[in-house]
Amino acid sequence: MPILPREQQEPSPAEPYEAARRIAESFGVDAQRYDQARPGYPDALVARIVAGSPGPDVLDVGCGTGIAARQFQAAGCAVLGVEPDARMADFARARGLEVEVAAFEAWQPAGRTFDAVIAAQSWHWVDPVAGTVKAARVLRPGGRLAIFGHVYEPPAEVAEPFAAAFRRAAPDSPLSGQPARRPLDLYQAAYAKFADKIRETEQFKDPEQWQLDWEQSYTRDQWLDLLPTTGGLTQLRPDQLAEVLVAVGDAIDSLGGRFTMNYTTLAATAVRASAS
Repeated sequence: MPILPREQQEPSPAEPYEAARRIAESFGVDAQRYDQARPGYPDALVARIVAGSPGPDVLDVGCGTGIAARQFQAAGCAVLGVEPDARMADFARARGLEVEVAAFEAWQPAGRTFDAVIAAQSWHWVDPVAGTVKAARVLRPGGRLAIFGHVYEPPAEVAEPFAAAFRRAAPDSPLSGQPARRPLDLYQAAYAKFADKIRETEQFKDPEQWQLDWEQSYTRDQWLDLLPTTGGLTQLRPDQLAEVLVAVGDAIDSLGGRFTMNYTTLAATAVRASAS
Protein backbone atom coordinates (compact mmCIF):
# COMPACT_ATOMS: atom_id res chain seq x y z
CA MET A 1 0.00 0.00 0.00
CA PRO A 2 2.62 2.79 0.99
CA ILE A 3 4.99 3.96 -2.04
CA LEU A 4 8.71 4.38 -1.32
CA PRO A 5 9.61 7.53 -3.23
CA ARG A 6 13.02 8.91 -2.40
CA GLU A 7 11.98 12.41 -3.38
CA GLN A 8 8.64 12.60 -1.59
CA GLN A 9 9.84 12.47 1.98
CA GLU A 10 8.25 9.20 3.03
CA PRO A 11 10.24 7.02 5.39
CA SER A 12 12.52 4.56 3.71
CA PRO A 13 11.85 0.87 4.31
CA ALA A 14 15.03 0.85 6.39
CA GLU A 15 13.37 3.02 9.05
CA PRO A 16 11.46 1.51 11.99
CA TYR A 17 8.16 -0.01 10.91
CA GLU A 18 6.28 1.88 13.65
CA ALA A 19 7.14 5.25 12.05
CA ALA A 20 6.20 3.99 8.59
CA ARG A 21 2.90 2.64 9.91
CA ARG A 22 1.90 6.04 11.30
CA ILE A 23 2.31 7.54 7.85
CA ALA A 24 0.57 4.62 6.16
CA GLU A 25 -2.48 5.18 8.34
CA SER A 26 -2.92 8.63 6.77
CA PHE A 27 -3.45 7.37 3.23
CA GLY A 28 -7.18 6.78 3.68
CA VAL A 29 -7.85 10.53 3.88
CA ASP A 30 -8.59 10.49 0.15
CA ALA A 31 -8.84 6.87 -0.92
CA GLN A 32 -10.32 7.68 -4.32
CA ARG A 33 -7.46 10.00 -5.28
CA TYR A 34 -4.97 7.43 -3.98
CA ASP A 35 -6.47 4.71 -6.15
CA GLN A 36 -6.68 6.84 -9.27
CA ALA A 37 -3.23 8.43 -9.04
CA ARG A 38 -0.97 5.68 -7.71
CA PRO A 39 0.80 3.53 -10.31
CA GLY A 40 0.18 -0.17 -10.71
CA TYR A 41 2.84 -2.85 -10.85
CA PRO A 42 4.70 -4.27 -13.84
CA ASP A 43 2.71 -7.03 -15.53
CA ALA A 44 5.90 -9.07 -15.69
CA LEU A 45 6.18 -9.00 -11.89
CA VAL A 46 2.60 -10.15 -11.40
CA ALA A 47 3.03 -12.90 -13.98
CA ARG A 48 6.24 -14.11 -12.36
CA ILE A 49 4.65 -14.33 -8.92
CA VAL A 50 1.59 -16.13 -10.26
CA ALA A 51 3.70 -18.58 -12.27
CA GLY A 52 5.86 -19.27 -9.22
CA SER A 53 2.94 -20.06 -6.93
CA PRO A 54 1.27 -23.48 -6.70
CA GLY A 55 -2.29 -22.18 -7.03
CA PRO A 56 -4.52 -19.12 -7.40
CA ASP A 57 -5.31 -18.24 -3.76
CA VAL A 58 -3.61 -14.97 -2.82
CA LEU A 59 -3.51 -13.05 0.46
CA ASP A 60 -2.74 -9.34 -0.06
CA VAL A 61 -1.21 -7.81 3.09
CA GLY A 62 -1.99 -4.11 3.41
CA CYS A 63 -4.07 -4.17 0.26
CA GLY A 64 -5.03 -0.49 0.44
CA THR A 65 -7.57 0.35 -2.24
CA GLY A 66 -6.77 -2.87 -4.09
CA ILE A 67 -4.39 -1.65 -6.80
CA ALA A 68 -2.22 -4.77 -6.74
CA ALA A 69 -5.09 -7.08 -5.81
CA ARG A 70 -7.05 -6.17 -8.95
CA GLN A 71 -4.03 -6.97 -11.09
CA PHE A 72 -3.79 -10.40 -9.48
CA GLN A 73 -7.53 -10.91 -9.94
CA ALA A 74 -7.10 -10.06 -13.63
CA ALA A 75 -4.38 -12.72 -13.77
CA GLY A 76 -6.88 -15.34 -12.59
CA CYS A 77 -6.26 -15.27 -8.83
CA ALA A 78 -8.74 -15.31 -5.97
CA VAL A 79 -7.56 -12.53 -3.65
CA LEU A 80 -8.32 -11.81 0.00
CA GLY A 81 -7.11 -8.45 1.29
CA VAL A 82 -6.08 -7.58 4.83
CA GLU A 83 -6.05 -3.83 5.47
CA PRO A 84 -5.81 -1.88 8.76
CA ASP A 85 -7.53 1.27 7.44
CA ALA A 86 -11.30 0.82 7.21
CA ARG A 87 -11.57 3.71 4.71
CA MET A 88 -9.21 2.01 2.29
CA ALA A 89 -10.90 -1.34 2.87
CA ASP A 90 -14.33 0.11 2.07
CA PHE A 91 -13.03 1.52 -1.21
CA ALA A 92 -11.46 -1.81 -2.15
CA ARG A 93 -14.69 -3.67 -1.36
CA ALA A 94 -16.61 -1.28 -3.60
CA ARG A 95 -14.26 -2.30 -6.40
CA GLY A 96 -14.98 -6.00 -5.91
CA LEU A 97 -12.29 -7.12 -3.47
CA GLU A 98 -12.94 -9.17 -0.34
CA VAL A 99 -11.19 -7.38 2.54
CA GLU A 100 -10.85 -7.99 6.27
CA VAL A 101 -9.92 -5.01 8.43
CA ALA A 102 -6.93 -5.72 10.68
CA ALA A 103 -3.22 -5.21 11.03
CA PHE A 104 -1.57 -8.30 9.58
CA GLU A 105 0.09 -9.21 12.87
CA ALA A 106 -3.32 -9.24 14.63
CA TRP A 107 -5.34 -10.74 11.76
CA GLN A 108 -6.90 -14.15 12.44
CA PRO A 109 -6.58 -16.56 9.50
CA ALA A 110 -9.03 -19.02 11.10
CA GLY A 111 -7.28 -21.99 9.55
CA ARG A 112 -7.18 -20.56 6.04
CA THR A 113 -4.06 -21.03 3.92
CA PHE A 114 -2.91 -19.51 0.64
CA ASP A 115 -0.76 -20.17 -2.39
CA ALA A 116 0.82 -16.71 -2.27
CA VAL A 117 1.15 -13.93 0.27
CA ILE A 118 1.91 -10.58 -1.34
CA ALA A 119 2.73 -7.20 0.18
CA ALA A 120 2.71 -4.32 -2.29
CA GLN A 121 4.18 -1.13 -0.84
CA SER A 122 3.16 -2.27 2.65
CA TRP A 123 5.74 -4.53 4.30
CA HIS A 124 7.70 -1.60 5.74
CA TRP A 125 4.88 -1.04 8.24
CA VAL A 126 4.54 -4.69 9.22
CA ASP A 127 6.59 -6.04 12.13
CA PRO A 128 9.36 -7.69 10.11
CA VAL A 129 9.72 -10.66 12.45
CA ALA A 130 6.11 -11.36 13.41
CA GLY A 131 4.92 -10.64 9.88
CA THR A 132 7.32 -13.06 8.24
CA VAL A 133 6.51 -15.83 10.70
CA LYS A 134 2.80 -15.30 10.14
CA ALA A 135 3.23 -15.36 6.36
CA ALA A 136 4.97 -18.73 6.69
CA ARG A 137 2.10 -20.00 8.85
CA VAL A 138 -0.61 -19.15 6.32
CA LEU A 139 1.26 -20.31 3.22
CA ARG A 140 0.79 -23.80 1.87
CA PRO A 141 3.97 -25.80 1.25
CA GLY A 142 5.39 -24.47 -2.00
CA GLY A 143 3.51 -21.20 -1.59
CA ARG A 144 5.28 -17.93 -2.31
CA LEU A 145 5.85 -14.85 -0.16
CA ALA A 146 6.44 -11.79 -2.36
CA ILE A 147 7.27 -8.40 -0.84
CA PHE A 148 7.57 -5.65 -3.43
CA GLY A 149 7.37 -1.92 -3.98
CA HIS A 150 8.36 1.01 -6.16
CA VAL A 151 11.23 3.44 -5.84
CA TYR A 152 10.71 6.73 -7.63
CA GLU A 153 13.38 8.72 -9.43
CA PRO A 154 11.95 12.01 -10.73
CA PRO A 155 14.44 14.22 -12.53
CA ALA A 156 16.40 16.63 -10.36
CA GLU A 157 14.48 19.51 -11.96
CA VAL A 158 11.35 18.19 -10.20
CA ALA A 159 12.86 16.64 -7.08
CA GLU A 160 14.89 19.63 -5.94
CA PRO A 161 12.05 22.21 -6.05
CA PHE A 162 9.83 19.72 -4.23
CA ALA A 163 12.35 19.25 -1.41
CA ALA A 164 12.97 22.99 -1.09
CA ALA A 165 9.24 23.77 -0.98
CA PHE A 166 8.62 21.04 1.59
CA ARG A 167 11.33 22.49 3.84
CA ARG A 168 9.76 25.95 3.56
CA ALA A 169 6.21 24.74 4.10
CA ALA A 170 6.90 22.30 6.94
CA PRO A 171 10.22 23.24 8.55
CA ASP A 172 9.32 21.41 11.77
CA SER A 173 8.53 18.13 10.07
CA PRO A 174 11.05 15.38 10.81
CA LEU A 175 10.84 14.56 7.09
CA SER A 176 11.95 18.03 5.96
CA GLY A 177 15.60 17.30 6.65
CA GLN A 178 15.81 14.46 4.15
CA PRO A 179 17.72 15.05 0.92
CA ALA A 180 15.80 15.46 -2.31
CA ARG A 181 17.33 12.36 -3.85
CA ARG A 182 18.47 9.27 -1.98
CA PRO A 183 20.47 6.46 -3.58
CA LEU A 184 18.78 3.33 -4.89
CA ASP A 185 21.14 1.18 -2.88
CA LEU A 186 19.41 2.37 0.32
CA TYR A 187 16.27 0.62 -0.87
CA GLN A 188 18.10 -2.38 -2.22
CA ALA A 189 19.66 -2.80 1.22
CA ALA A 190 16.23 -2.63 2.82
CA TYR A 191 14.92 -5.40 0.58
CA ALA A 192 18.02 -7.41 1.41
CA LYS A 193 17.00 -7.08 5.06
CA PHE A 194 13.51 -8.32 4.19
CA ALA A 195 15.18 -11.31 2.56
CA ASP A 196 17.31 -11.87 5.67
CA LYS A 197 14.20 -11.97 7.88
CA ILE A 198 12.63 -14.50 5.54
CA ARG A 199 15.77 -16.62 5.70
CA GLU A 200 15.90 -16.42 9.51
CA THR A 201 12.53 -18.15 9.88
CA GLU A 202 14.08 -21.33 8.39
CA GLN A 203 10.65 -22.02 6.87
CA PHE A 204 11.42 -20.85 3.35
CA LYS A 205 13.75 -21.86 0.59
CA ASP A 206 16.55 -19.39 -0.10
CA PRO A 207 14.99 -15.99 -0.86
CA GLU A 208 15.56 -14.12 -4.09
CA GLN A 209 15.68 -10.41 -4.87
CA TRP A 210 14.18 -9.12 -8.09
CA GLN A 211 14.48 -5.73 -9.77
CA LEU A 212 12.43 -4.32 -12.65
CA ASP A 213 13.21 -0.92 -14.19
CA TRP A 214 10.58 0.95 -16.16
CA GLU A 215 9.38 4.44 -17.06
CA GLN A 216 6.15 6.39 -16.96
CA SER A 217 5.41 9.82 -18.38
CA TYR A 218 3.49 12.33 -16.25
CA THR A 219 1.81 15.58 -17.18
CA ARG A 220 1.81 18.42 -14.69
CA ASP A 221 -1.78 17.66 -13.63
CA GLN A 222 -1.15 13.93 -13.29
CA TRP A 223 1.84 14.46 -11.01
CA LEU A 224 0.09 17.08 -8.89
CA ASP A 225 -2.79 14.64 -8.49
CA LEU A 226 -0.44 11.92 -7.23
CA LEU A 227 1.67 14.04 -4.87
CA PRO A 228 -1.04 14.63 -2.22
CA THR A 229 -1.41 10.86 -1.81
CA THR A 230 2.19 10.45 -0.64
CA GLY A 231 2.97 10.08 3.03
CA GLY A 232 4.82 13.31 3.62
CA LEU A 233 1.98 15.36 2.13
CA THR A 234 -1.09 13.62 3.56
CA GLN A 235 -0.21 15.16 6.93
CA LEU A 236 0.23 18.78 5.76
CA ARG A 237 -2.28 21.59 6.29
CA PRO A 238 -4.05 22.80 3.12
CA ASP A 239 -1.91 25.96 2.95
CA GLN A 240 1.29 23.95 3.31
CA LEU A 241 0.20 21.50 0.63
CA ALA A 242 -0.72 24.35 -1.71
CA GLU A 243 2.75 25.88 -1.35
CA VAL A 244 4.42 22.60 -2.28
CA LEU A 245 2.13 21.94 -5.24
CA VAL A 246 2.67 25.44 -6.68
CA ALA A 247 6.44 25.00 -6.56
CA VAL A 248 6.33 21.57 -8.16
CA GLY A 249 3.83 22.69 -10.78
CA ASP A 250 6.09 25.60 -11.76
CA ALA A 251 9.03 23.21 -12.03
CA ILE A 252 7.13 20.90 -14.36
CA ASP A 253 5.95 23.85 -16.44
CA SER A 254 9.59 24.79 -16.95
CA LEU A 255 10.13 21.31 -18.44
CA GLY A 256 7.35 21.81 -20.95
CA GLY A 257 4.48 20.58 -18.81
CA ARG A 258 5.49 16.93 -18.48
CA PHE A 259 8.40 14.71 -17.47
CA THR A 260 9.42 11.06 -17.50
CA MET A 261 9.59 9.20 -14.19
CA ASN A 262 12.16 6.44 -13.84
CA TYR A 263 10.75 3.67 -11.67
CA THR A 264 12.49 0.73 -10.07
CA THR A 265 10.32 -2.02 -8.61
CA LEU A 266 12.13 -4.14 -6.05
CA ALA A 267 11.00 -7.48 -4.63
CA ALA A 268 12.13 -9.91 -1.94
CA THR A 269 10.51 -13.30 -2.46
CA ALA A 270 10.78 -16.90 -1.34
CA VAL A 271 8.96 -20.21 -1.55
CA ARG A 272 7.59 -21.86 1.58
CA ALA A 273 9.51 -25.03 2.32
CA SER A 274 7.66 -28.31 2.52
CA ALA A 275 6.65 -29.42 5.99
CA SER A 276 9.20 -31.78 7.49
